[in-house]
Amino acid sequence: MANMGHHNLNAKLVLLGDMGAGKSSLVIRFVKGQFLEFQESTIGAAFFSQTVAVNNATVKFEIWDTAGQERYHSLAPMYYRGAAAAIIVYDITSPDSFARAKKWVQELQKQGNPNMVMAFAGNKADLEDKRKVTAEEANLYAEENGLFFVETSAKTAVNVNEIFYEIAKRLPRAQPTQNPAGLVLVDRPAEGSQSASCCS
Repeated sequence: MANMGHHNLNAKLVLLGDMGAGKSSLVIRFVKGQFLEFQESTIGAAFFSQTVAVNNATVKFEIWDTAGQERYHSLAPMYYRGAAAAIIVYDITSPDSFARAKKWVQELQKQGNPNMVMAFAGNKADLEDKRKVTAEEANLYAEENGLFFVETSAKTAVNVNEIFYEIAKRLPRAQPTQNPAGLVLVDRPAEGSQSASCCS
């Protein structure tokens, strides 16, 4: 599908997953190009932004990195409500984190934006010798649930930028018209403007 002209999009993106799956490490690798061996647990949520250029469009991601601890679960809808995209992260060495990621997918399918672009990220791919979740199992689950699946390593940077670029490529196709949930066309005049509410 051809895109007309050059668009600047703001896209709200949320990361969800179990504590210790590597959500913050993925974001910090993407935004700052860094990896911290000992990443402190996120409290509530952390906000980052990063811009990518794809398919004749510039996409500015407004990224909400949510806390994985169960006690913060009730806050999550504040962050995923109205999001254009989500990355659901699990740790390939932890069947529990894989099971938890599936619960996040179910929650988003029930309560999230119906046009949300969802990525399923098997993180810590550098720990192949400790793997407990096969890529085949995760890929099958992703296909059955309309997600796209990638294995990533925040430590080695494998597929980290790629997952964000792939989301950016899918945004205009998944959400082709006027200011759908979580997306703002920046270079258009405000038309009765939904844009203010999209990313709050």
